[in-house]
Amino acid sequence: MTSRHQKFDLAIVGAGIVGLAHALAAIRRGLSVVVIDRDAQANGASVRNFGFVTVSGQERGQVWRRAMRSRDIWLEVAAPAGIEVIQRGLVVVARRPEARSVVEAFLQTEMGEGCLLLEPDALRRDHPELAGRNFAGGLWSPHDVRVESRQAIPRLAAFLAEKHGVEFRRETAVRSIEPPDIETSRGPVFADKVIVCPGDDLATLYPDRIAQYGVTRCKLQMMRLADPGFRLPAAVMSDLGLARYSGYAALPEAAALRSRLEVEQGDALDNGVHLIVVQSADGTLVVGDSHHYATTPDPFASARVDDLILEEFSAVFGGPPPPVLERWTGIYASATGQTMFADAPREGMRLVMITSGTGASTSFAIAEEVVDELFGSTTADARKIA
Repeated sequence: MTSRHQKFDLAIVGAGIVGLAHALAAIRRGLSVVVIDRDAQANGASVRNFGFVTVSGQERGQVWRRAMRSRDIWLEVAAPAGIEVIQRGLVVVARRPEARSVVEAFLQTEMGEGCLLLEPDALRRDHPELAGRNFAGGLWSPHDVRVESRQAIPRLAAFLAEKHGVEFRRETAVRSIEPPDIETSRGPVFADKVIVCPGDDLATLYPDRIAQYGVTRCKLQMMRLADPGFRLPAAVMSDLGLARYSGYAALPEAAALRSRLEVEQGDALDNGVHLIVVQSADGTLVVGDSHHYATTPDPFASARVDDLILEEFSAVFGGPPPPVLERWTGIYASATGQTMFADAPREGMRLVMITSGTGASTSFAIAEEVVDELFGSTTADARKIA
């Protein structure tokens, strides 16, 4: 067992996907790492999401490039960590002509490279599980992948601990940080440098720094549906996603789609509802989601919001949805106009928050950037998985 008085190269506060991504980036440089977390196991947004590593639809530019890089790292680490890549690719159903126009515009951008326009006949032929008789077409993206987040996060942590010597100190609260001294509820920890990845905790460490970025919380509702009897080769989204995800929604052609949705599905827009459907290895479907913002969101799930999600599911797949097996809410940090930030409360420290719900999709790339900045740039060879 590691000595409690060992001095680490890097201490990471938070064992969600953002913290684990930074641990991975650090061990690839040969650094000694300790991860400190207040919970016994991952319990927040990192395990309450789709496990969907979304590339297409991410904000154009740096965020999209980070998603591409993070997707590559997921594929590199999955097999060594025993993480199954359950689905590959994304089908975005264009239910309306206005949605097809957004797809066509997207394909003209650099983000559309490798993607395809699905004509209605091809959509019906290749994806018979969809109710595509009156659809205007769709988008096929090969870039996206899906893992089961409830399994992937603990397996990634185990891989870092067992194969790379990362020490985890769980059920441990960090009270103060003055590198190299870190005061915790279970005694001191010593590290040359520190990265704080607080998830949606806005009050415990550096609340004044976090407040400067206008961070609040976003609550979402999700469900697991029974096995529908078919298999989805890829994740599925729809018109509501084209109006919400910035990589699509920021295109000029999205204005007409949003205007039509405001008339036809205004309640869905008001509740931040859009459709993502992914399938687990046991055949069940993870379906969501919605978006409601508050400093402290209530813990209660609205039946009406779930109905809005399921109504869109029925419109895309046809017929009533399968029975609901589970319902849950998730919460993540959110900031208007700010997808993430890496703040420096003091020398040798970084405070890293992803404020756009894109942790699974962008954390690995962000972690490389932060670790490079904190420890000095490195070469690509140092980033290979051992």
